[in-house]
Amino acid sequence: MSKGSEQGLLGLAFHPDYATNGKFYVDYTNSAGDTVIAEYKNSQPSDNVADVSGRTMMIIKQPYSNHNGGMLAFGPDGFLYIGMGDGGSSGDPGNRAQNIGSFLGKILRIDVVDPAGAANYRIPPDNPYVGTANAVKEIWAIGVRNPWRFSFDTVTGDLWIGGVGQNRYEEVDRSLAPNAGRRVDYGWKVLEAKHCYPSGTGCRVTGLTYPMAEYSHSLGCSVTGGYVYRGLDYHGVVGGFLFGDYCSGRIWALKAMGPSSQTPVLMADTSFSISSFGEGQDGKLYLTDIGAGAVWQVVAQYR
Repeated sequence: MSKGSEQGLLGLAFHPDYATNGKFYVDYTNSAGDTVIAEYKNSQPSDNVADVSGRTMMIIKQPYSNHNGGMLAFGPDGFLYIGMGDGGSSGDPGNRAQNIGSFLGKILRIDVVDPAGAANYRIPPDNPYVGTANAVKEIWAIGVRNPWRFSFDTVTGDLWIGGVGQNRYEEVDRSLAPNAGRRVDYGWKVLEAKHCYPSGTGCRVTGLTYPMAEYSHSLGCSVTGGYVYRGLDYHGVVGGFLFGDYCSGRIWALKAMGPSSQTPVLMADTSFSISSFGEGQDGKLYLTDIGAGAVWQVVAQYR
């Protein structure tokens, strides 16, 4: 496994039936810097020890060390969704995010059921580019620069994506169920959030989807997508999508059931280097502070 820069172990998702089948999935960069999606199994799901021999499902070539994405999550449909950045450097020099012949700059969707044959997974037949010549059939959505954490609302099934910007704006995208994100073009590299890229140029926005929210680099420099809070402890924030910024440590909220364009509401200004969020089975939310190597529970304080 490679490490440093934006490489290493980048994502983990437990199978919806983990309690009985012990399967979980990881996204990491190998020694060549390429993305690997692999399946592992814990023969005793009640233990915290997995078999060291896994099943490699996908290897995706990476041209640079940054913008690897890495988020894995099972959707309400039982399929595995994979976040892939545009492959790196700066400004997507290969225009990979808009190229449906490339795995990069996309949200992918696969069926992890053990197939009978040479393939390591199945492609859901309703993926939008099935039947399109020269297209990557695993693609679910395109036009993402570096989808640093996405999640599904456990109540509505809506898809939320934290989209890392280039040098001016960060964005949050929401795509509504039941086909949350299917064939959506989130705009990169035509758009950086709601603005033409490069700055000061005109652009054609037909067919592109604007984000629900954006914030400028005066408030942070790298968004970390979070979750819609559906827990029972803090009624005042139920139905709020909480997310943060890696650089500034700020945490904001958006109304999950609110309008398609919103201004984020500042919830907390912390000293954390917020690298990820997590959601417990009970709806509790957590965040990781990579600077301190700590995991924190997200709580609300009533006044």
